[in-house]
Amino acid sequence: MNFKHLHYFWTVARSGGVARAGERLHLTPQTISAQIKLLEQDLGSTLFKPSGRGLEMTEAGRLALGYADEIFALGDELRAALESKRAQPSLPFRVGITDVVPKAIAYRLLEPAGRRVPGLRMICREGKLDRLLAELALHRLDMVIADRPIPANINVRGYSHKLGESEIAFFAHPRLIETGIGFPECLDSAPMLLPGDDSTVRGQIERWLESQHLAPRIAGEFDDDALMRAFGQAGGGFFPAPATLAEEMRRHQGVHLVGRTETVHEAFYAITGERRISHPAVLAVTGSAQDLLAAG
Repeated sequence: MNFKHLHYFWTVARSGGVARAGERLHLTPQTISAQIKLLEQDLGSTLFKPSGRGLEMTEAGRLALGYADEIFALGDELRAALESKRAQPSLPFRVGITDVVPKAIAYRLLEPAGRRVPGLRMICREGKLDRLLAELALHRLDMVIADRPIPANINVRGYSHKLGESEIAFFAHPRLIETGIGFPECLDSAPMLLPGDDSTVRGQIERWLESQHLAPRIAGEFDDDALMRAFGQAGGGFFPAPATLAEEMRRHQGVHLVGRTETVHEAFYAITGERRISHPAVLAVTGSAQDLLAAG
């Protein structure tokens, strides 16, 4: 179907005649009549019939007009949608976050991208590192935030960019903290919540506890940092977290800083599929991460 011919028919029907439609379309009545004849041949139906000195729509014409109304209304919607999209461009930023990375750290790292890149639409996925790296290899993610660089045993082409690191500290609900017992002695025989084996900091913490001759009671192990922190917030045990979050955790989660380890640090990495970063959101993350992780 030639939609130009359909538009001529629709204009004649809505204008009340060929002459008025010609004025609106800046065409001669003869040209419009010829185009409508071509549409009738294409449809195999007569759309107008003579009525006095004018034209009257046939039954087929009234049916065609109903469809034409819908077609051109959709065309107007399409135009408006595209104009709106041009006025408000959207840049997708697809980020994978490993479940061992604290949510507050992830937010702190990603916040500058949302603030500095106009029209950014952030799409966050959470999961295990191997699955997220597979998504990165398939170009379904622009960046992965992890607590380690790409492991040597994972055959994925990618590049690890160290964002920074933070000392590890221990936190607890106030009712677990006994006066008169200093840090780190207060951890000995106390209930302890630890990250799962997937976390790179788990082994460091265990070695540090051993070097301090401390033997806490392991009350829980968690692959997900947010779940571990929820148990700690409820008083389930002492738990580790980046020291840079100490003030934020005291104000919003009601837990207290018990002490810093000084020798145990958790590092954070941005893993990308390209050595030279070009995505503006990734540039915003890597450019501000060092200062953000050191703050607090």
